[in-house]
Amino acid sequence: MLSRTTTSFVTFAHPFLVAGYTDELPPGSYELFAEDEVMQSLSFMAYRRTATHLLIRWPTGGAELRRIDHRDLEMALAQDQSCEKRHKNSEAALSPSKDQK
Repeated sequence: MLSRTTTSFVTFAHPFLVAGYTDELPPGSYELFAEDEVMQSLSFMAYRRTATHLLIRWPTGGAELRRIDHRDLEMALAQDQSCEKRHKNSEAALSPSKDQK
């Protein structure tokens, strides 16, 4: 069976959790490996995700490759972006307008 592995990066602005693991990971950029297999079809070529791995580089110099569900990763990224929007909105709400100075 034919397969492919793609590499990309995801960036978190805040500490985050990924389902299946109990430790909180620090903000930063993480390398992501996605493994897909070819789905045989008569009319077109398609891929099906078979595994997703997140590479975690520890400050102590070690590294760990964690298998995660890509949907859990998408949820963690959405929560991180939601935190970012709330943070920006709260700063805007606390800043006095020029009219009130």
